Amino acid sequence: MPTLQTDQTDTQTAPVLSFQQQFHRRWSSLRDPHVRALAWLLDAPDLLDAQAPRWNGRIASLGVLSEMDITWLQALDKNPRELYLLINAQPSARLGRYAEKLMTFYLQQTGRLIAHNVQVRNGPNDTIGEFDFLVRDPVQAGAVHWEFATKFYLLESHRDHMQADAFVGPNLADSLGAKMDKIMQQQLMLSAHPAAAQYLPQPVTRAQALVKGWLFYGETMEDVALPAALGISGQHCRGFWCELSALEVSDSERYLVLPRLEWLAPARAATDKTLSGAQLLEAVRLLFNETLAPVMIAVCDVDGDGEVALERRRGFLVPDDWRGKAAQRVQHAVVRI
Repeated sequence: MPTLQTDQTDTQTAPVLSFQQQFHRRWSSLRDPHVRALAWLLDAPDLLDAQAPRWNGRIASLGVLSEMDITWLQALDKNPRELYLLINAQPSARLGRYAEKLMTFYLQQTGRLIAHNVQVRNGPNDTIGEFDFLVRDPVQAGAVHWEFATKFYLLESHRDHMQADAFVGPNLADSLGAKMDKIMQQQLMLSAHPAAAQYLPQPVTRAQALVKGWLFYGETMEDVALPAALGISGQHCRGFWCELSALEVSDSERYLVLPRLEWLAPARAATDKTLSGAQLLEAVRLLFNETLAPVMIAVCDVDGDGEVALERRRGFLVPDDWRGKAAQRVQHAVVRI
Protein backbone atom coordinates (compact mmCIF):
# COMPACT_ATOMS: atom_id res chain seq x y z
CA MET A 1 0.00 0.00 0.00
CA PRO A 2 1.35 3.46 -0.81
CA THR A 3 2.77 5.42 2.07
CA LEU A 4 3.36 9.13 2.23
CA GLN A 5 6.71 9.28 3.95
CA THR A 6 9.59 11.72 3.64
CA ASP A 7 11.98 10.99 0.75
CA GLN A 8 14.71 8.57 1.90
CA THR A 9 18.27 9.32 0.82
CA ASP A 10 21.69 7.79 1.30
CA THR A 11 23.72 9.55 3.98
CA GLN A 12 26.51 10.00 1.43
CA THR A 13 24.34 11.78 -1.14
CA ALA A 14 22.39 15.02 -1.19
CA PRO A 15 18.60 14.73 -0.85
CA VAL A 16 16.70 14.46 -4.13
CA LEU A 17 14.29 17.37 -4.20
CA SER A 18 10.83 16.93 -5.64
CA PHE A 19 9.62 19.40 -8.26
CA GLN A 20 7.55 21.01 -5.54
CA GLN A 21 10.54 21.56 -3.29
CA GLN A 22 12.48 23.07 -6.18
CA PHE A 23 9.54 25.36 -6.93
CA HIS A 24 9.36 26.56 -3.33
CA ARG A 25 13.06 27.38 -3.34
CA ARG A 26 12.97 29.22 -6.64
CA TRP A 27 9.82 31.18 -5.79
CA SER A 28 10.21 31.52 -2.03
CA SER A 29 9.43 35.24 -2.16
CA LEU A 30 5.99 34.77 -3.76
CA ARG A 31 3.01 34.85 -1.42
CA ASP A 32 -0.03 35.66 -3.55
CA PRO A 33 -1.76 32.42 -4.68
CA HIS A 34 -2.63 33.75 -8.14
CA VAL A 35 0.91 34.97 -8.77
CA ARG A 36 2.24 31.60 -7.63
CA ALA A 37 -0.15 29.88 -10.06
CA LEU A 38 1.08 32.15 -12.85
CA ALA A 39 4.70 31.44 -11.94
CA TRP A 40 3.96 27.71 -12.23
CA LEU A 41 2.34 28.17 -15.65
CA LEU A 42 5.34 30.10 -16.93
CA ASP A 43 8.12 28.10 -15.30
CA ALA A 44 6.90 24.51 -14.94
CA PRO A 45 8.17 21.87 -17.36
CA ASP A 46 6.04 21.40 -20.46
CA LEU A 47 3.77 18.37 -20.37
CA LEU A 48 4.73 17.43 -23.94
CA ASP A 49 8.14 17.18 -25.62
CA ALA A 50 8.27 19.86 -28.33
CA GLN A 51 11.06 17.93 -30.09
CA ALA A 52 9.23 14.59 -30.26
CA PRO A 53 8.63 13.44 -33.88
CA ARG A 54 5.03 12.59 -32.98
CA TRP A 55 4.10 16.28 -32.85
CA ASN A 56 5.72 17.43 -36.13
CA GLY A 57 6.86 20.71 -34.58
CA ARG A 58 3.36 21.68 -33.47
CA ILE A 59 4.09 21.95 -29.74
CA ALA A 60 4.77 25.43 -28.35
CA SER A 61 7.08 26.09 -25.41
CA LEU A 62 7.57 29.24 -23.38
CA GLY A 63 11.21 28.35 -22.85
CA VAL A 64 13.35 29.54 -19.97
CA LEU A 65 12.03 32.53 -18.06
CA SER A 66 14.10 35.66 -18.54
CA GLU A 67 15.46 37.70 -15.65
CA MET A 68 12.99 40.40 -16.70
CA ASP A 69 10.08 37.97 -16.31
CA ILE A 70 11.33 36.86 -12.90
CA THR A 71 11.64 40.45 -11.71
CA TRP A 72 8.18 41.20 -13.10
CA LEU A 73 6.62 38.28 -11.21
CA GLN A 74 8.26 39.38 -7.97
CA ALA A 75 6.94 42.92 -8.45
CA LEU A 76 3.49 41.59 -9.36
CA ASP A 77 3.39 39.59 -6.12
CA LYS A 78 3.74 42.84 -4.16
CA ASN A 79 0.99 44.58 -6.16
CA PRO A 80 -1.32 42.08 -7.92
CA ARG A 81 -4.29 44.44 -8.28
CA GLU A 82 -4.43 44.36 -12.10
CA LEU A 83 -4.19 40.58 -12.11
CA TYR A 84 -7.10 40.35 -9.66
CA LEU A 85 -9.21 42.64 -11.84
CA LEU A 86 -8.84 40.24 -14.76
CA ILE A 87 -9.39 37.11 -12.66
CA ASN A 88 -12.51 38.50 -10.99
CA ALA A 89 -14.08 39.61 -14.26
CA GLN A 90 -16.67 36.98 -15.21
CA PRO A 91 -15.69 34.51 -12.44
CA SER A 92 -15.60 30.85 -13.40
CA ALA A 93 -15.11 27.61 -11.45
CA ARG A 94 -13.43 26.00 -14.48
CA LEU A 95 -9.71 25.43 -14.01
CA GLY A 96 -9.04 25.78 -17.72
CA ARG A 97 -10.69 29.18 -17.78
CA TYR A 98 -8.70 30.30 -14.75
CA ALA A 99 -5.43 29.23 -16.38
CA GLU A 100 -6.42 31.05 -19.57
CA LYS A 101 -6.92 34.27 -17.62
CA LEU A 102 -3.49 33.94 -16.06
CA MET A 103 -1.86 33.35 -19.44
CA THR A 104 -3.83 36.19 -21.02
CA PHE A 105 -2.55 38.58 -18.36
CA TYR A 106 1.06 37.54 -18.95
CA LEU A 107 0.81 37.85 -22.73
CA GLN A 108 -0.88 41.24 -22.42
CA GLN A 109 1.73 42.56 -20.00
CA THR A 110 4.62 41.39 -22.16
CA GLY A 111 3.16 42.77 -25.38
CA ARG A 112 2.98 39.38 -27.11
CA LEU A 113 -0.80 39.08 -27.29
CA ILE A 114 -2.61 39.98 -30.52
CA ALA A 115 -6.02 38.53 -29.59
CA HIS A 116 -7.58 35.73 -27.56
CA ASN A 117 -10.80 33.68 -27.59
CA VAL A 118 -11.51 34.68 -31.18
CA GLN A 119 -14.60 32.80 -32.36
CA VAL A 120 -14.95 31.75 -35.98
CA ARG A 121 -18.48 31.55 -37.32
CA ASN A 122 -19.84 30.32 -40.60
CA GLY A 123 -23.14 32.13 -40.25
CA PRO A 124 -24.99 33.50 -37.20
CA ASN A 125 -25.77 30.08 -35.68
CA ASP A 126 -22.79 28.05 -36.82
CA THR A 127 -19.65 28.35 -34.67
CA ILE A 128 -16.73 26.58 -36.35
CA GLY A 129 -14.21 26.98 -33.55
CA GLU A 130 -12.21 29.42 -31.47
CA PHE A 131 -8.61 30.60 -31.43
CA ASP A 132 -7.39 30.42 -27.82
CA PHE A 133 -4.49 32.80 -28.40
CA LEU A 134 -3.03 34.69 -31.32
CA VAL A 135 0.48 35.82 -30.37
CA ARG A 136 3.14 37.73 -32.23
CA ASP A 137 5.44 35.57 -34.34
CA PRO A 138 9.02 36.45 -33.31
CA VAL A 139 10.43 35.08 -36.57
CA GLN A 140 8.23 36.56 -39.29
CA ALA A 141 5.33 38.94 -39.73
CA GLY A 142 2.05 37.38 -38.66
CA ALA A 143 0.45 35.55 -35.77
CA VAL A 144 1.08 32.20 -34.13
CA HIS A 145 -2.10 30.36 -33.15
CA TRP A 146 -1.77 28.73 -29.73
CA GLU A 147 -4.23 26.17 -28.44
CA PHE A 148 -3.71 26.30 -24.69
CA ALA A 149 -4.49 23.51 -22.23
CA THR A 150 -3.76 22.62 -18.62
CA LYS A 151 -4.43 18.93 -18.14
CA PHE A 152 -4.37 16.40 -15.29
CA TYR A 153 -4.30 12.71 -16.19
CA LEU A 154 -3.96 9.48 -14.22
CA LEU A 155 -2.14 6.51 -15.77
CA GLU A 156 -4.43 3.47 -15.67
CA SER A 157 -1.96 0.91 -16.93
CA HIS A 158 0.93 -1.41 -16.22
CA ARG A 159 4.49 -0.93 -17.43
CA ASP A 160 3.99 -3.08 -20.51
CA HIS A 161 0.75 -1.44 -21.70
CA MET A 162 1.42 2.29 -21.77
CA GLN A 163 -0.28 4.41 -24.42
CA ALA A 164 -1.67 7.93 -24.61
CA ASP A 165 -5.26 6.79 -24.03
CA ALA A 166 -4.20 5.05 -20.81
CA PHE A 167 -3.78 8.51 -19.27
CA VAL A 168 -7.35 9.34 -18.28
CA GLY A 169 -8.91 12.36 -16.63
CA PRO A 170 -10.10 12.12 -13.02
CA ASN A 171 -13.74 12.21 -14.17
CA LEU A 172 -13.02 9.59 -16.90
CA ALA A 173 -14.51 11.85 -19.58
CA ASP A 174 -11.18 12.56 -21.27
CA SER A 175 -7.81 11.02 -22.06
CA LEU A 176 -4.46 12.38 -23.16
CA GLY A 177 -4.74 10.55 -26.47
CA ALA A 178 -8.22 11.83 -27.26
CA LYS A 179 -7.32 15.37 -26.21
CA MET A 180 -4.22 15.57 -28.38
CA ASP A 181 -6.03 13.98 -31.34
CA LYS A 182 -8.66 16.72 -31.10
CA ILE A 183 -6.07 19.48 -30.81
CA MET A 184 -3.89 18.21 -33.65
CA GLN A 185 -6.57 17.08 -36.07
CA GLN A 186 -9.22 19.75 -35.46
CA GLN A 187 -8.32 22.78 -33.37
CA LEU A 188 -4.93 23.54 -34.91
CA MET A 189 -6.51 23.37 -38.37
CA LEU A 190 -8.89 26.26 -37.67
CA SER A 191 -6.94 28.93 -39.55
CA ALA A 192 -7.25 26.86 -42.73
CA HIS A 193 -11.05 27.04 -42.66
CA PRO A 194 -12.43 29.41 -45.33
CA ALA A 195 -14.49 31.26 -42.71
CA ALA A 196 -11.46 32.04 -40.51
CA ALA A 197 -9.77 34.73 -42.59
CA GLN A 198 -12.34 37.43 -41.82
CA TYR A 199 -11.79 36.98 -38.07
CA LEU A 200 -7.98 37.08 -38.15
CA PRO A 201 -6.31 40.45 -37.42
CA GLN A 202 -3.11 39.02 -38.95
CA PRO A 203 -2.37 35.95 -41.08
CA VAL A 204 -1.53 32.82 -39.07
CA THR A 205 2.01 31.64 -39.78
CA ARG A 206 2.02 28.63 -37.43
CA ALA A 207 -0.41 26.69 -35.24
CA GLN A 208 0.84 25.03 -32.07
CA ALA A 209 -0.38 23.56 -28.78
CA LEU A 210 0.89 24.93 -25.48
CA VAL A 211 0.17 22.26 -22.87
CA LYS A 212 0.95 22.34 -19.16
CA GLY A 213 -0.16 19.91 -16.49
CA TRP A 214 0.53 17.02 -14.15
CA LEU A 215 0.50 13.25 -14.71
CA PHE A 216 -0.33 10.88 -11.86
CA TYR A 217 0.90 7.31 -11.41
CA GLY A 218 -0.28 4.33 -9.40
CA GLU A 219 1.64 2.11 -7.00
CA THR A 220 5.22 1.31 -8.08
CA MET A 221 4.81 3.49 -11.20
CA GLU A 222 5.76 6.98 -10.00
CA ASP A 223 9.31 6.77 -11.36
CA VAL A 224 8.48 4.87 -14.55
CA ALA A 225 10.21 5.98 -17.76
CA LEU A 226 7.60 6.55 -20.46
CA PRO A 227 8.08 5.38 -24.07
CA ALA A 228 9.56 8.16 -26.19
CA ALA A 229 6.88 7.53 -28.81
CA LEU A 230 4.26 9.02 -26.48
CA GLY A 231 5.83 12.46 -26.94
CA ILE A 232 5.61 13.31 -23.22
CA SER A 233 8.34 15.47 -21.72
CA GLY A 234 10.70 13.55 -19.48
CA GLN A 235 10.63 16.47 -17.03
CA HIS A 236 6.85 16.70 -16.65
CA CYS A 237 5.27 17.28 -13.24
CA ARG A 238 4.36 14.02 -11.51
CA GLY A 239 2.13 12.84 -8.71
CA PHE A 240 0.60 9.60 -7.40
CA TRP A 241 -2.89 8.13 -7.27
CA CYS A 242 -4.45 5.38 -5.18
CA GLU A 243 -7.72 4.25 -3.68
CA LEU A 244 -8.59 5.87 -0.37
CA SER A 245 -8.70 2.41 1.21
CA ALA A 246 -5.08 1.79 0.14
CA LEU A 247 -3.68 5.01 1.58
CA GLU A 248 -1.45 4.82 4.63
CA VAL A 249 -1.05 8.16 6.39
CA SER A 250 1.59 9.23 8.87
CA ASP A 251 1.07 11.03 12.16
CA SER A 252 4.13 13.14 11.35
CA GLU A 253 2.73 14.44 8.04
CA ARG A 254 0.38 17.35 7.39
CA TYR A 255 -2.09 17.33 4.48
CA LEU A 256 -4.27 19.59 2.38
CA VAL A 257 -7.31 18.87 0.24
CA LEU A 258 -6.80 20.99 -2.87
CA PRO A 259 -9.85 22.65 -4.47
CA ARG A 260 -9.86 22.55 -8.27
CA LEU A 261 -8.70 26.13 -8.75
CA GLU A 262 -5.65 25.36 -6.59
CA TRP A 263 -4.38 22.49 -8.72
CA LEU A 264 -1.75 24.42 -10.67
CA ALA A 265 1.09 25.52 -8.40
CA PRO A 266 2.51 23.55 -5.46
CA ALA A 267 0.48 24.47 -2.40
CA ARG A 268 1.54 26.90 0.29
CA ALA A 269 -0.71 27.34 3.32
CA ALA A 270 -0.75 28.31 6.97
CA THR A 271 -0.07 25.25 9.08
CA ASP A 272 -3.33 25.70 10.96
CA LYS A 273 -5.18 25.12 7.68
CA THR A 274 -3.69 21.66 7.23
CA LEU A 275 -5.07 18.29 8.31
CA SER A 276 -3.68 15.38 10.27
CA GLY A 277 -3.76 11.95 8.65
CA ALA A 278 -6.95 10.99 10.49
CA GLN A 279 -8.59 14.29 9.57
CA LEU A 280 -7.62 13.81 5.93
CA LEU A 281 -9.19 10.36 5.74
CA GLU A 282 -12.40 11.60 7.32
CA ALA A 283 -12.56 14.67 5.05
CA VAL A 284 -12.15 12.57 1.91
CA ARG A 285 -14.74 10.02 3.07
CA LEU A 286 -17.22 12.86 3.52
CA LEU A 287 -16.43 14.16 0.04
CA PHE A 288 -16.94 10.70 -1.45
CA ASN A 289 -20.36 10.60 0.20
CA GLU A 290 -21.28 13.69 -1.83
CA THR A 291 -19.54 12.86 -5.11
CA LEU A 292 -17.48 10.03 -6.50
CA ALA A 293 -14.99 12.40 -8.15
CA PRO A 294 -11.33 11.80 -7.22
CA VAL A 295 -9.90 14.23 -4.67
CA MET A 296 -6.51 15.88 -5.02
CA ILE A 297 -4.42 16.15 -1.88
CA ALA A 298 -1.04 17.65 -1.01
CA VAL A 299 1.46 16.08 1.37
CA CYS A 300 3.21 18.95 3.13
CA ASP A 301 6.40 19.81 4.96
CA VAL A 302 6.20 22.38 7.74
CA ASP A 303 8.80 25.14 7.75
CA GLY A 304 11.23 25.72 10.58
CA ASP A 305 8.96 28.21 12.33
CA GLY A 306 6.03 25.80 12.19
CA GLU A 307 3.77 28.42 10.64
CA VAL A 308 3.78 27.52 6.92
CA ALA A 309 3.13 24.18 5.21
CA LEU A 310 4.67 23.61 1.78
CA GLU A 311 3.57 20.86 -0.61
CA ARG A 312 6.19 18.14 -1.13
CA ARG A 313 4.07 15.60 -3.01
CA ARG A 314 0.58 15.53 -4.43
CA GLY A 315 -1.83 12.87 -5.53
CA PHE A 316 -5.38 11.90 -6.36
CA LEU A 317 -7.37 9.75 -3.96
CA VAL A 318 -9.97 7.79 -5.91
CA PRO A 319 -13.06 5.80 -4.88
CA ASP A 320 -12.56 2.06 -4.63
CA ASP A 321 -14.42 1.39 -7.89
CA TRP A 322 -12.55 4.04 -9.91
CA ARG A 323 -9.79 1.70 -11.11
CA GLY A 324 -12.27 -0.67 -12.75
CA LYS A 325 -14.14 2.16 -14.42
CA ALA A 326 -10.88 3.63 -15.68
CA ALA A 327 -9.85 0.27 -17.14
CA GLN A 328 -13.17 0.12 -19.02
CA ARG A 329 -12.60 3.65 -20.31
CA VAL A 330 -9.15 2.68 -21.61
CA GLN A 331 -10.49 -0.52 -23.18
CA HIS A 332 -13.16 1.42 -25.06
CA ALA A 333 -10.46 3.77 -26.36
CA VAL A 334 -8.42 0.80 -27.59
CA VAL A 335 -11.48 -0.61 -29.39
CA ARG A 336 -12.09 2.83 -30.96
CA ILE A 337 -8.55 2.88 -32.33
